[in-house]
Amino acid sequence: MTKCATHEPKHWMSYLIDSLVNSGALLSWEALDYVTSNLLGESPNAQLHHSKAPYEATQQLLNRVYGPIVEAASRTIDLPTQAMIHMFTDISLIGKSAVLVVYFPGDNQPHQLLLLDSAPAWDLVFESETHFNRWAEERYQWIIQALQAIVTGTRQTSELLDEQAIAQMV
Repeated sequence: MTKCATHEPKHWMSYLIDSLVNSGALLSWEALDYVTSNLLGESPNAQLHHSKAPYEATQQLLNRVYGPIVEAASRTIDLPTQAMIHMFTDISLIGKSAVLVVYFPGDNQPHQLLLLDSAPAWDLVFESETHFNRWAEERYQWIIQALQAIVTGTRQTSELLDEQAIAQMV
């Protein structure tokens, strides 16, 4: 089911920086500065507290942190061609924001929630890269496990439906 036989934990801080650079969101030195100043240090995140547009800064941070994790998970599992994964954020400036990752199987099938994570963006700061890597790997594994269960179930259901259709034709 997965594209690789064994799973080595990723160096997520590096993966995030590469993602920001490769998407064209930031230049390499800006990406490094953005990631380290927003994710490493002491809570609360001073970048968010001093922002002139805190809602936009919070949404951008959550998308930049969770987006690459979701993308990596979607590359790990073989998804049907009509399926897609989408991430939604519900930003709160006074409480915890929410990050939702939803699987859209296509063909008018019901959507499946892969991850619902409560994210206090101003406290989404880690004391070291190791702590961030553990946190990111945990979310990555949650999404992978949910995807494996859903995709396996979808394939078994479609195979059963194909067998039933063939049986009716005979």
